[in-house]
Amino acid sequence: MNRNQNGNHLHGVNEGQPLALSLGPENTMDVDVDGNSHAGDDLHNPILKASAKSLTPTVSDQALNTLNELRESNLLCDAQITVGEQAFNVHRAIMCSCSSYFRAQFTGFNTGNHGCGASVVDTEENRIIHIPGISASIMNCVIQYAYLRKTYISDENVHELLICADYVGMVGLVKQCKDYLSHTLTPENCVSIMGFARFRFLEDLYQKARNYTLRYFTEVAARNTDILDMNVKDFYSIISDDELNTREEDYVWKLCVKWIDRDPVNRNQHVAHLMTGVRLGLMTPKCFMEEVKEHPYVIQCEAAKPLIVDTFKFMYDLDFLNPQADELTTPPLAMPRLPHEVIFAIGGWSGGTSKGCIETYDTRADRWVNINAEDPAGPRAYHGTAVLGFKIYSIGGYDGVEYFNTCRVFDAVKKKWSEIAPMHCRRCYVSVTELNGMIYAIGGYDGHNRLNTVERYNPNTNQWSIIPPMNMQRSDASACTLNGRIYATGGFNGQECLDSAEYYDPITNVWTRIANMNHRRSGVSCVSFRSQLYVIGGFNGTARLSTGERFDPESQTWHFIREMNHSRSNFGLEIIDDMIFAIGGFNGVSTISHTECYVAETDEWMEATDMNIVRSALSANNVAGLPNKRDYIHKERDRLMEERRQRLMATAMAREDVGHGNPSNSLIETNDAAMDDYESPNDDEETEEHQQPVHHQQVMPLPLGLPVPAVAVAAAAHDTPGPTPGPAALGVVQGQGQTQAAAAAHLNRLMEERAPENNRRFRVQLRNQRYGSHHEIRRRA
Repeated sequence: MNRNQNGNHLHGVNEGQPLALSLGPENTMDVDVDGNSHAGDDLHNPILKASAKSLTPTVSDQALNTLNELRESNLLCDAQITVGEQAFNVHRAIMCSCSSYFRAQFTGFNTGNHGCGASVVDTEENRIIHIPGISASIMNCVIQYAYLRKTYISDENVHELLICADYVGMVGLVKQCKDYLSHTLTPENCVSIMGFARFRFLEDLYQKARNYTLRYFTEVAARNTDILDMNVKDFYSIISDDELNTREEDYVWKLCVKWIDRDPVNRNQHVAHLMTGVRLGLMTPKCFMEEVKEHPYVIQCEAAKPLIVDTFKFMYDLDFLNPQADELTTPPLAMPRLPHEVIFAIGGWSGGTSKGCIETYDTRADRWVNINAEDPAGPRAYHGTAVLGFKIYSIGGYDGVEYFNTCRVFDAVKKKWSEIAPMHCRRCYVSVTELNGMIYAIGGYDGHNRLNTVERYNPNTNQWSIIPPMNMQRSDASACTLNGRIYATGGFNGQECLDSAEYYDPITNVWTRIANMNHRRSGVSCVSFRSQLYVIGGFNGTARLSTGERFDPESQTWHFIREMNHSRSNFGLEIIDDMIFAIGGFNGVSTISHTECYVAETDEWMEATDMNIVRSALSANNVAGLPNKRDYIHKERDRLMEERRQRLMATAMAREDVGHGNPSNSLIETNDAAMDDYESPNDDEETEEHQQPVHHQQVMPLPLGLPVPAVAVAAAAHDTPGPTPGPAALGVVQGQGQTQAAAAAHLNRLMEERAPENNRRFRVQLRNQRYGSHHEIRRRA
């Protein structure tokens, strides 16, 4: 994560309107009040662009510098400001123009010489102002801002400068200090800035710091120490917030333990309260069993025991697939949090025609959501897309009749489409990517020829310009940005599928070949992930591929990764939650809607919920930080558990109709199938697991954040009599009601008394560690 470091930063502002906003020494830009920018490409930054647009031609830099020179030379000065032992000569009119405090002081407002028709009496009292408690260096910055509308702000002086600017009523300088703090937020300082903003009643800065803390929670939990000094109310408000962005709920519990460890004598009384803020039902079984249930803080807390029992009942519900059971409601302990990123799947090809449909993927609920916002200009497929801010740019494509050079933009906040300048060439099967605020359209097919030409779009000027062509003609290729370069991979040149790849360096303005891939790939997709280039799927001229490979720029070598569960070409590929998602495509026989995700830590692909619409030749883009993200996520989150139950029951009934089997047995088999797909073989069970049949066609996709019932538990509901009195399960139910004790005792029997073979799946489930709590229920290949 690139964040600004310590250093001095020159900030300027026309009172109430920003003149220049420096985000760091490398980005410092001077903007004169005539609106002329000297920042060049820095204006591609939307914040800097907004600042430049807000300029008002009120006074020139030359005039401001002249006034400041007069002050420094003590010419025409008519007042003095003293702090401590140091005095500053100033012009009263200048100081009054930007400060309500100095206006009141210099005009005699505080002595009663004011009112309608009253004249100001020029006295010694009105010419000398003493301000206690402010350092000379800070007052120098304040006066410098009053004359130049810009001053130096650094990590060392920003807090004191903001307090002083607020005291003297310099609204513009206050805003500059708040902007500086907003743009220098890091996992290490966000909590302290949040506390400072609340103490100073800076609500907008407080919300920005809090939102940053929630969005980058994993890094904050690992590196921030201030969060451990929060009081219980503020700490709970963070860990319980639906906006908390964590791929693993385990991190939330571990932070709670660290917070209690800070002062265990006074804080261990809050264990049960904090547990209600953690989504215990979404934790990995390994962490829940070893780090929650067995933790001394939990064992010693009577109020925590019902929470442990409730979590067990949720994770291993004995009656989950009972057709007569009432409709299930997702409990708070398993309610998915809200995502901070949303994948947009736009357009594509299905049923012999192009599509204009839009679906979004809610990674926390593992659901695709249909969005009613199709482009009124019509559908398109084999197009390319890129994201700038909250806008998705759709470039080129094909609708079944016409090859497009037109380009459209979807504003995800306003939910509106608009037209931008067309490209110089028609481009179907085009590769599109973004670099430094510019959009690149690479290669493609114009209806007659495969192209090696490349165009670059500047959103500030709404113009396309031609840049040097690639070394190879490439249509049906894929491109992405890595380390400041654009990589174009694979494709089709009109005669053969390509295994070549090359990159464009915007500094040298040259395309350069790299080592060939291991496979030829047309209709391929690629992404940059963890400083490497991942190239996946495609068509080799004979068959659709499930293989993938990654390119290491340092060693200049390609390495295979685990194969996908589905062969596919012309599909969407995007990164979300630190995983690579492959979406839709064509498998060589039919168009598919299958979605799966790659976890780099384990080099494996896991199934996610299929799209609602079968399609290939679509685009997929990740849009982060949407202010209206609730419009694009799964709405009925309280019904996720019921939706999953209905899917499993429907699968069981379908199997029953085919085999004319017993309904109860069918439900049990469905549970078995779900667990077979859920499990990951451990080293000591690998041979046995690989002999088991794979049920890809039998198990419906499962929603994230919801448990897979343990097969041993489900079987026990039919194979064994009701629980008999015995030791309280896992030592957590003493003193609880009869129902809780019975359920816990049954769980205890299942874990400790059942034969090893019958208990195998349960043990695998508990021992096997996942990468992300919301992946617990994704099917395994």
